[in-house]
Amino acid sequence: MFPRGEDGYTININQVEPGTSNQVNKMVSAMSFYAYRLLMRSTENRLLNFRQLLHQYLVDMHAKIETKRLLFIRLNQKKLRVDEYIHLKNAITNDSDLANHGKREILPSTFTGFPGNMHVYALNAITYVRHGGKPSLFITYTLNPNCKEMTQNLTNGQSKTDRHDLVARIFRQKLIKFMNVLVKGQVFGSVKYWLYSIEWQKRGLPHSHILIWLTNTLSTNQIDDIISAEIPNPSTDKNLYDIVIKNVVHGQCGAFNSLSPRFKEGNCSKMYPHQFIKETQFATDGYPLYRRRKSEDGGQTATVKNKSDTVMIDNRFIVPYSPLHLKMFDAHINAESCNSIKSIKYVLKYVHMGSD
Repeated sequence: MFPRGEDGYTININQVEPGTSNQVNKMVSAMSFYAYRLLMRSTENRLLNFRQLLHQYLVDMHAKIETKRLLFIRLNQKKLRVDEYIHLKNAITNDSDLANHGKREILPSTFTGFPGNMHVYALNAITYVRHGGKPSLFITYTLNPNCKEMTQNLTNGQSKTDRHDLVARIFRQKLIKFMNVLVKGQVFGSVKYWLYSIEWQKRGLPHSHILIWLTNTLSTNQIDDIISAEIPNPSTDKNLYDIVIKNVVHGQCGAFNSLSPRFKEGNCSKMYPHQFIKETQFATDGYPLYRRRKSEDGGQTATVKNKSDTVMIDNRFIVPYSPLHLKMFDAHINAESCNSIKSIKYVLKYVHMGSD
């Protein structure tokens, strides 16, 4: 049995159709070979200095391996028992002449990125809900492209956009550490269940949607202790203040920037700026209304750059965050508390919707 890869794809060489074992060997060997080619070594790896040509190389080799995976599935349709698929039966019943539609091939649910693959993950998450109730926290972790690990490993005048392989590796290592802090470190308490999915933004940065089920339910007072939606006081914690201003301020739109893609039909699609509120309250849509105090009530203000100008912002523009996580990882980390079961179906579908 070959070891299970990161995509969850496992191949048993003894259960494939005769004549396809060579294809399996070639596919596995190709994955190992290209992984070896991309390793960073003590001596210079010239392939990693090719910039845009490196990107083309990665795309071509990914397409090559994906094609071999699809070929393997096409040649092993009997092993997948595709005749048992209900959709295939419906197609045979409804289509009078299948010859006009070509031969139908069925992908297994283990094929990464396939809608059926994401659907299975969503069903598994619903099983968590059935046994453990609603999740306690919904966290989105996005890689900081300006982190020290990135700058230390760039060579020969490279920019972060020249090394997507480095972005992926650093993100994976940081995500593993982040999950260890949440689950093993129990920074928010004992964890019953957890799950996450990884997506890549159109601008090239990976982010992970994470759901956490805590053993003990969070109360309103505890939410204020672990999640904040306010600008820290720079005189008390200058480090946290700088991190918040750099990472979790909602991008200016509306009157500040009418060309923002988030500004649609005269309103911000993310509902910013939010309303001021003195105390955290539970809302009816599944998310709490976080405390966002005015200046006269003790809230802070800050000056941020908006293109060539500077604008004054207050707590209405702050994305909810965990102060502990920001200090540890110095990245955009959005932390939300789930206080209602009403939004659970939306949350699970959102987590497992996959990349565009």
